[in-house]
Amino acid sequence: MPAVTIRNLSDETHRALKVRAAQHGRSTEAEMRDILEAAVRPAERLRLGSALSALSRKAGLTNADFEALEQARDKTAATPMSFE
Repeated sequence: MPAVTIRNLSDETHRALKVRAAQHGRSTEAEMRDILEAAVRPAERLRLGSALSALSRKAGLTNADFEALEQARDKTAATPMSFE
């Protein structure tokens, strides 16, 4: 797992992080991980699987529709491309 070193952090910021971590009942390191996670992976981000699922529900598709598509799909292996 990657490690990150933060240099030149002010004493005030470090102290505030320690207080915030104590308020949340976790270590300063765990608090920093949580802050970074929230900053780069917000909860309201678009999740592709959820978006596709919602789109298919909106279109009225069912599992039976997908099973029919799977049965009708050509399962023949593709012919490899030749560069000759």
